[in-house]
Order: sequence, then C-alpha cells, then structure tokens
Amino acid sequence: MRDISYLKLLSEKFPSRRKCLAEIINLKAILGLPKGTEYFFSDIHGEDLAFIHLLRSSSGVIRDKIDLIFGEELPEEEKRELAHLIYYPRRELEKMPGRAEDREWQKQTIIRLIRVCRLVGRKYTRSKVRKKMPEDYAYILDEMLHTDEHERDKEGYFYGIIDAIAGSGAGRSFMIELCDLIHKLSIDSLHIIGDIFDRGPRADLVIEELMSYNDVDIEWGNHDIDWMGAACGNEACICNVLRVATGYNSFDVLEDGYGINLRALSMFAERVYGQDPCERFMPHLLDENIYDSVSPSLAAKMHKAITIMQLKYEGQLIRRHPEYGMEDRLLLDKIDPEKGTVLIGGKEYELLDRSFPTLDPSNPYGLTEDESRLMDILRTSFMHSPLLKKHVRFLYSHGSIYRCVNGNLLYHGCIPMNEDGTFMQASFNGMKLAGKALMDFLDGRIKDAYFLPDEDPAKQDAVDLMWYLWCGRVSPLFGKDRMATFEARFLADKNLSAERMNAYYRLSRDEAIVDRILREFGLSTEHGHIVNGHVPVKKLEGELPYRAGGKLFMIDGGLAKSYQKKTGIAGYTLIYNSQSVALAEHSPFVPGEESTPRVEVIEKLEPRVLVKDTDAGRELERQIKDLEELLAAYEEGRIKES
Repeated sequence: MRDISYLKLLSEKFPSRRKCLAEIINLKAILGLPKGTEYFFSDIHGEDLAFIHLLRSSSGVIRDKIDLIFGEELPEEEKRELAHLIYYPRRELEKMPGRAEDREWQKQTIIRLIRVCRLVGRKYTRSKVRKKMPEDYAYILDEMLHTDEHERDKEGYFYGIIDAIAGSGAGRSFMIELCDLIHKLSIDSLHIIGDIFDRGPRADLVIEELMSYNDVDIEWGNHDIDWMGAACGNEACICNVLRVATGYNSFDVLEDGYGINLRALSMFAERVYGQDPCERFMPHLLDENIYDSVSPSLAAKMHKAITIMQLKYEGQLIRRHPEYGMEDRLLLDKIDPEKGTVLIGGKEYELLDRSFPTLDPSNPYGLTEDESRLMDILRTSFMHSPLLKKHVRFLYSHGSIYRCVNGNLLYHGCIPMNEDGTFMQASFNGMKLAGKALMDFLDGRIKDAYFLPDEDPAKQDAVDLMWYLWCGRVSPLFGKDRMATFEARFLADKNLSAERMNAYYRLSRDEAIVDRILREFGLSTEHGHIVNGHVPVKKLEGELPYRAGGKLFMIDGGLAKSYQKKTGIAGYTLIYNSQSVALAEHSPFVPGEESTPRVEVIEKLEPRVLVKDTDAGRELERQIKDLEELLAAYEEGRIKES
C-alpha cells in the first residue's frame, strides 16, 4: 500500500471517489489505443535542409497519407502542392501572395488540411491531440476535427467556421498552425541516435528544429560530445571542433550560428603560415558559406594552425592520464625536424609537410605565447556563446549515452567488445568497467563535466574525459583503435592512417552477440532491438542496414553529403508504429524537388502494439494502481473526500 502521505497529496488532484473513478476509466481506455509512431534518425552531421525536410515530411509518410486520402480525387500537382504546404507553410504561402489571400482557395485548402490532420491524429485521444494544438485555435481546431461535415445537422456549423476563418483574415495563420499540428501528430516521439554536429553547414539550425518537438531524446555521438566538451572548456575539444569545421568549410555555423570569434585564429594563421601553401589542409568544399566566406587558402592555413595546437593539447591530456592508454598517439616528440621524419613503431617515415614553425623540439607539447593567447580567446568564445549554451543545455536535458525505450536499446557507436565476444574493459578511477556498467559510469561523468562546480576537484578530470570519449580506444562513442589525425595529414602511406574498427562491428552481425548485449541491459531477446549509427552503411557495396536476424539496425545511411559517394543513398529513417518496424531509404536531398523514399517493412507486429505494451503504458498502469489505492482509502474512510 502507498504511504498515506502520498495518497493525501494525490487526493488534492482527485478529491473525490467520482473524480478518481473517472481518471481510472480514462487511463484504462488510453491503454487500449495503438501506440504512437516513433521515428529514429542518426548521423545528421549538420545537414539542416535535408534533415528538416525529413522531419517535416515525416520521411515521406505525410505524402503517403495525402495519396491515401485524395487518391484520384486530386491531380498529382495539387497533391504535391498540398504536401509542400504542410512541410513549409510559411515559405509556400509567401511564394503565392495572390492565391494565398484568396478566400475561396483558403477555405478549400483548410478543408483538405483538416482531412489530413484527422487521419494522422486518429490513433490519439482527443485530449492528447488538443494538448498539441496552438492555444489560440485549440477550441476551433477541436471542433473541426471532431465534427462530421457530412452530417446534416452539423454541415452548416462546420462550413460556417471555415467561412468565419477566411472572412476574418485569419486564414493564413490558421493554415500555418494546422500544418504545424500535422507535423506534431505525425511524429509521436523522436529519437536522435547521435552526431548532430560537424561536416554539414548548420547544426545549430538542426537543434533549433529539434527543440520545437515535444517528445525528443538524443543519444550522444562522438561529434556531439566533442562540441559539449568544447562548451565545457576542454582545449583539445575546442581545437578539434575548429579543425573539423575549417576542414569542411563550415564557417557559417561557427560565426553566424554560435558567434565564435574566428578573427584571432585567421590572423594568427596568416601571420605564422602565410608563406606555407598548407596543401595537405585544403578544405572539403561541399557547402558554400552564405554569411562568412573564407578563401580556401586561408581556411587551409587556419586548419593547419589549429591542428598543430590540437596535437599539443592532446599530448598534454595523454601525459596527464596514463590510464587512457594512448601513448602511441604521442608523435610530436618523435619528429626529427632536421631529417624531416617521424619515428612510429620503431620505424622512420618521411614527412610530407616539414613546416612546424610553432614546434619547440625541447618542449614539443608546449604552446607558444601566441598560441596560448589565441586559446584564451577561443575558450572564452566557446564558453560564453549564449546560443551554444542553450543548445548544450538541451543536449544534456534531452540526452544520454544510451537509452532503453519500449524494449529497444539505443546508442550511437558500440558496446566495446573483445574479439572473443566478451565486453572490453576500461579502467577509470581505479575501477575496471565494461558493458552496461561502463556506459552508466561514462554517462555520469559526462554530466559531471558540465554540472559540477569549477572548484570541485573532480571537475577537471570529467572535462578531460570528454576528449577521451571523442577518440579513446574503449570509448563506446568512437569504436576504433585510434584517431589517426597526424598520419592522415603528414604521411603518404595510407595504411598508417587506417583506423581499425572495434570487434563489435563484426560480431554484432551474429544474433547470439546481439542477444548478449540485450540481456546485459535487461531487455527481451525475443522482442528487443538495438538501434545505432556512427558507421555509414555502404549500400553500393551490398551492405544492409539490418543484421542479426533483424535485431540490430545500423541507420547511418549517409545523410551527410560527405558520405554519399560511399553509401549511394542519403540516410535512413527507422519507423516503429503499432503495426510494423520499417526502414525508409532516402535519396540525396535536392531543394525544391520531391523524392519518395523506398520503405521496407522489416518486421510486422502481430498483434498490433497498444499503449499498454509500451513504457508509457507501464507508467499509466502504475498511475492506475495509485488511483485504485486512493479509491480504497476513500471507501475505507482513511482519507476524506472533498
């Protein structure tokens, strides 16, 4: 039995037997509804236009609904126009100023939008739909969605509402709110399986879009952790964020998005590397900067300058933390400037780039005075950016290193494993950790890096660990034996820059291994799935996004343009509704063009999954039990009714 004090608190919300019974009836009814549709995305990598289109189109599902409703009733062009109006209502209305103000067109369009909204919202309770409505139009929308315009007594009422909306000049704003409601009803919950940041142009706009959704969670990727570490003041993470950004010509997200001051870096790079062509550091020109155009030659100098600083800060971290086991990454002290070589594994290799004006052979991991001053400016800029603070706070409040939801296990990279299929151990703070225990420990330390006060002696250790999670050998977010930044930039032999994947990626094709992981996290091996990303699925080479008998989904399909030559596609969406688990395979995004994804049903769910079968359903059952105990307390006179 619940503590009487708890029941008394509950009685303040349900002060009588009648109210208690009404809520029990309501909750039990909800348990019998079909579960909402969950959408899973991974490895967005700053591709704001492509990702926002996937969200607003519900990965093609909204267009399917339009075809289902209107069939042959509307010509193809009108169905396409309706779909694009739903995706981008403000933009599309601006493009048709004459027609958008026409009252007859407004009335006709509102009726069509209402029909779509009814279909996408029919699996929810009326109260849940109402909670997603804009406050100003909630009453009107509620009436229109639940009024049968073909019923004789209601026909005049229904069309009278539409006439009033169009006649009062509220047609445009009403259509916009109705389109937004369709978005919210189409995606009941949203799971982002890591790597929002880097490579693409505007990760900041991706996060702004995510923040508009009611039910969203994020499983951090190594690129997210890198930015979160930079926001915590980790110098190696700051350098790495800037190295990736300058290497991919992503200046808009830094300066226009987050207001990061890059002037000091550009001036330093021009001064120190002005005569250096920096050919090995030329940026990938996949996107054109709109607000902050930087010449490729200057970007290359900035790229090299920040790379050298990164290698220095990384060396300091490795020396400070021998438990990381990353001594093989200490390479600056192995350089022989006179011979132009570097010693790796006891063998000398010729350097392709021999210009190291800021490297002191007697103190290779020490920064020059100019580099130290530059880092002071950059650290201040990262730690005091208002928008970056807001976004990192969102990543923390909605994120975790893994999540168990509705019987499925979500994480970005891997569960580190040995070749024999056992969980790989890591040593931190004198503890040897593996599997779930490792994931739980790291989740806590990631939060310590941001939330511990600066004076706490454990703070710096947690901030340092953010870099290890970016590239450490037993980091579940990285999943490789090393990050070969130095070799890729300074050596010709590509074998030296190869990064070996953790055994997980080979072993996880085996159903028995996936079952072992599911059991480690307390999940059913009969109904559970693992969803992760991080490694692009190379469809061109015949790879599939599902493995281990359909129990594991690898949904990084190359939404980032930088991967599409390898994958042949532009990302996957995993869609889990009450009747099936399906994968939508997307073609490269072209603004203004409509492309229908190829949807493959991986698993049919019989019987249909209801709310009672979900985590939310189990929470409702707990609430019902509490209410039943309150009801018993009323009936026994232990608590008085109001």
